[in-house]
Amino acid sequence: MSTKLKKILTSFFLVLTLLISFGLGTYFGKSRVVCEICPPQEIDFSLFWEVYHKLQEKFVDKGKFDIQKMIYGAISGMVKSLGDPYTVFFPPEETKRFVEDVKGVFEGVGMEIGIKKGQLQVIAPLEGTPAQRAELRAGDKILKINDTETSDLTVDEAVNLIRGPKGTEVTLTIFREEWLKTKEIKLVRDVIEVPSLKWEMKDENIAYIQLYQFSENASADFRKAAIEILESPAQKIILDLRNNPGGYLEVAQDITGWFLEKGKTVVIEDFGQGNKQEYKAQGPGTFSDYKIVILINQGSASASEILAGALRDNRGILLIGEKSFGK
Repeated sequence: MSTKLKKILTSFFLVLTLLISFGLGTYFGKSRVVCEICPPQEIDFSLFWEVYHKLQEKFVDKGKFDIQKMIYGAISGMVKSLGDPYTVFFPPEETKRFVEDVKGVFEGVGMEIGIKKGQLQVIAPLEGTPAQRAELRAGDKILKINDTETSDLTVDEAVNLIRGPKGTEVTLTIFREEWLKTKEIKLVRDVIEVPSLKWEMKDENIAYIQLYQFSENASADFRKAAIEILESPAQKIILDLRNNPGGYLEVAQDITGWFLEKGKTVVIEDFGQGNKQEYKAQGPGTFSDYKIVILINQGSASASEILAGALRDNRGILLIGEKSFGK
């Protein structure tokens, strides 16, 4: 075979190989679409995109056309349509604020709020804050924040209006069951540093523990308090969860472990369709033999109710006070 013919055949096979490779790549590329989170094929988003394009085409004030804000708004609307005030979407700024909350340092008036029976209300004023000094109570209904009515606000929107720099003012229009009419209460915002707990001896052998919230630091703070209680003459414990709005589930699980034997059920999360997650006491169970009573009120919510419920269900611990928030 001549050198010229060899070159022609080599070039032909090279081109053929490239064509076959390209063809196979195209076929498999079409059949295997790679995406980080693929859109569900069964949902028709054509109306969504039709409205989006109409807005681009027809909306008068182009300066308000913030695409990122529109995306967050669409996601928030989707979540809000479920009608559950405790299922929410946090944009980055609100996520930052949430992290500040659980760390226990932020600027505001110092109270936990929530929606109950369709009405924004105070869950609990926090210890030593402007809200507590203004004598706001759990169950107070918040009708207006400054000039904004709260009837259509989410909890997060309300929090954004109430929060603000230290030294600035916010006016809340409040209604309380025993009042004949609403009252406007003016509060001056401050830096809120929320302690997780305090404890002291009552009489000769009773340790009184007041848990303010299940914050990021609460587990370590409780461990420190527990060591001090063990070194004291305490034989009984009063656990005060009044006006405790909750916090981290894992922190509640950890603190509950001081009062229950290891392996006892703390709470079960039911996601439906048989999908459940069970949280068990991890120990050390140091106070599992101590006589205990728990104090609760309308401001005891979320993780507070988990701790109180776990001790009542597992040990028959007496709960004293009012019906809790129910979150």
